[in-house]
Amino acid sequence: MKPHIGISAKNLTAVNNILTAVLSDAVVLYTKTRKFHWNVSGNSFMELHKLFEEHYKKLEEAIDEIAERINKLGAKTPGTMQEFLQHSSLKEAPGKYPDQKEMLSELLKDHEAVVTQLRKNIDDCDEKYGDKGTADFLTDLIREHETIAWTVRRYLQ
Repeated sequence: MKPHIGISAKNLTAVNNILTAVLSDAVVLYTKTRKFHWNVSGNSFMELHKLFEEHYKKLEEAIDEIAERINKLGAKTPGTMQEFLQHSSLKEAPGKYPDQKEMLSELLKDHEAVVTQLRKNIDDCDEKYGDKGTADFLTDLIREHETIAWTVRRYLQ
């Protein structure tokens, strides 16, 4: 049953397409963070191992919330890696195991890319599609990514 919440079916579809991309980026970033958690080594091993764990747990929570938001807006949530990779703007690096600094740099780049895209998505959801609820939801997500990016950036200074 489609929701009747004051947003046209066309706009709901557009918003769900945005949310699918946001979800896909979150899953790719979660997977990458998890990979780095498993494979970090060196002088700051334990500190970064714990930091990456904290970050992937936050991403895991966000993933569930994004998936539920898609359902709330009347669409099916994608759930395969193939779908996520198809809709994500972030890229994986199979077979590559960077050192600590490269891990941090890659995660920073990805979080900042997500923040940049979320800014556009927030404006589109609010102004173009009339969905203030999703704009507000994405605003909460952007704050989390900004905090993680700030934390990672501090390690690189």
